[in-house]
Amino acid sequence: MLLVLAAAMLVSIGVGAVQVPPAKVLAVLLAPGSDPTATTIVWDLRLARVLLAALIGAALASSGAAFQGLFRNPLADPYVIGAAGGAALGATIAIVMNASWQGLGFSPVPLAAFIGSLAAVALVYAVAEIGGSVPPTALLLAGTALGTLLSAAVSLLMMLHDQTLQAVVAWLLGGLGGRSWPHLVSSGPYMLAGIIALWLCARPLDALAFGEETARSLGLSIGWMRVAVLASASLATAAAVAVGGIIGFVGLIAPHIARRLVGSSHARLVPASAMVGALLLLLADDFARTVLAPTELPVGIVTALLGGPFFLYLLKRRGREVT
Repeated sequence: MLLVLAAAMLVSIGVGAVQVPPAKVLAVLLAPGSDPTATTIVWDLRLARVLLAALIGAALASSGAAFQGLFRNPLADPYVIGAAGGAALGATIAIVMNASWQGLGFSPVPLAAFIGSLAAVALVYAVAEIGGSVPPTALLLAGTALGTLLSAAVSLLMMLHDQTLQAVVAWLLGGLGGRSWPHLVSSGPYMLAGIIALWLCARPLDALAFGEETARSLGLSIGWMRVAVLASASLATAAAVAVGGIIGFVGLIAPHIARRLVGSSHARLVPASAMVGALLLLLADDFARTVLAPTELPVGIVTALLGGPFFLYLLKRRGREVT
């Protein structure tokens, strides 16, 4: 799977207004400066974007695998607990305020999205807590309700500040246009930390698959386990959303494909989901860049066109299983 991902990255680096063959891309990566024009295209214009796309896909997919295991619900994904709604509201506020402050290596809009995403997840968790525990159903319902409320707040801000409507819509559609090394450096460590932390949660997630009583009998603290998984997945998701905007359904599709390839053990499922998610977003970004060239589609539209039918298929199949 690593070889397939590496090959996809070589092809993706070569895709664009000026096509660069994979062999040439590899030669420039191994010996920068051997061809000045190709070096500029590969190192200055495309490599950072491709690495960022792979990392965003990996972060969203590994978070989706963890959420599906935590909630024992195949329809769960990183956006179900309000992360997307919080990020969207944060980014919209920063755009309409024309903010100029920075922090944690992020510029205003990504930083506001990052803060909004983490705040929304914390609020959902606080609302869903009942007597010191957080039932998965309550968490899902609280996430859905808060996500709807935050979407309404974004719509209201857009209506009141229609002069910034285009900038807000562009961010909400998701995209990697204009992303370069500073974006990768500022968000990459947070996404990597979240993915690694989720991998370290593999054993508790496996135990939870057999029920909470079984997990408790193995000496695991359900409350602390949920906090650890939610915090890790929220960190990875928030960093991905902050730099890439709203890119939906990667966290839903990738874990289902990975589960078919490596099974349900989270020690294999989390890294496999990360690699499938990276590959999925790379291909989606290649399609978004080339299908209407020189016009570039927001990659969030491409993933939504893929993920919407897939979600409906899962919903229909789950309905048949229940009946």
